[in-house]
Amino acid sequence: MTYSPKSDFLRVMIERGYVADCTDYAALDQALLDGPVTAYIGYDATAASLHVGHLLNIMMLRWFQKTGNRPITLMGGGTTKVGDPSFRSEERPLLDEAAIQANIDGMQQVFARYLSYGGDGALMLNNAEWLDGLNYLEFLRDIGRHFSVNRMLSFESVKSRLDREQSLSFLEFNYMILQAYDFLELHRRYDCRLQMGGSDQWGNIVNGIDLTRRVDDAVIWGLTSPLLTTSDGRKMGKSAGGAVWLNGAMLSPYEFWQFWRNTTDADVGRFLKLYTELPVEECDRLGALQGSEINAAKVRLANEVTTLLHGADAAASAEATAREVFEQGGAGGDLEVAVLPASVLGDGLSVVQLLVQTGITPSGKEAKRLIAEGGLRLNNEPVGDPQLTVNQLLIGNGLKVSIGKKKHRMVTLG
Repeated sequence: MTYSPKSDFLRVMIERGYVADCTDYAALDQALLDGPVTAYIGYDATAASLHVGHLLNIMMLRWFQKTGNRPITLMGGGTTKVGDPSFRSEERPLLDEAAIQANIDGMQQVFARYLSYGGDGALMLNNAEWLDGLNYLEFLRDIGRHFSVNRMLSFESVKSRLDREQSLSFLEFNYMILQAYDFLELHRRYDCRLQMGGSDQWGNIVNGIDLTRRVDDAVIWGLTSPLLTTSDGRKMGKSAGGAVWLNGAMLSPYEFWQFWRNTTDADVGRFLKLYTELPVEECDRLGALQGSEINAAKVRLANEVTTLLHGADAAASAEATAREVFEQGGAGGDLEVAVLPASVLGDGLSVVQLLVQTGITPSGKEAKRLIAEGGLRLNNEPVGDPQLTVNQLLIGNGLKVSIGKKKHRMVTLG
């Protein structure tokens, strides 16, 4: 990144690593300097909760508001009925209106933790407000005529699907037109001049900018964030055990805390910059720690991120529980730590395989004997089935393995 911004928002975005691309850095920077700017990010209501993969863009909205601007969280009550085909191999299952509304209700609980709504604060809108009442023929005549099918086919999100000879329905193909129309409507109704999103949304964002220029002769901008993977190549927010949800009812604050505590050493500094509000210099200092000291940085990361989402009390409680269960062995014994590569999970890692691969037992036969005799506990729960798979236990919250009363080992993914 060679651009040196003057506005607070762009400076924060660039120095903390939030930016992948922008349609016009200088013009956006000047607009931010001239006065408050309104920006939005759209979220389709495909699940009852947002997950960690959404958190980077939520933090972008939070910083946008903290630097004096007005964020819009746009709920996709209308576009969820179509489904975004971007970089997907198959069509999303279609949801009815009741399911969409229930999902929106769950997502709103998360946004309320990060943004200040009401008065001149952030806005929470639903694109069903303008999409549900569209007249199809009028929409085709007034909006559809501005879109070139040739150009739409050239976008990587569509092209990659077709290159793999995977079906792309006409319904999905319309999605990018509807998202572009969202930007036009938001500009008309709320003077929204910036759309943000992940880099996989670049084509959709550019469509909205182009449409608004053609129809209203207005200048607006797009800003994208990188699609993050962990240092070992895993997609951020996804795991073999499923998504790391942001709603406490779907993933407990303790499990959420443990997900961050189990961050790979190489990711600590980067994640501190992206997911906390600690000064950049402090993030760099913590991220550069080595050996056992990096574990203190991981605890700091877990506490800061959990405090933002669930509150300081939840973070303190999670840390106290983790210290009791893991660091102290939960029963006064010494706790060894074993780190498994994420690749071992495959289609499922049985408890017998876990015991052998971590060296807790010398063989599968010995592991089965231990289980049969009732001598094994996982997270303090007795285990009686040697075929039990431990993927879900390993992802997000680590796994305490206990043999008898004195031998304990914490197993995490690295």
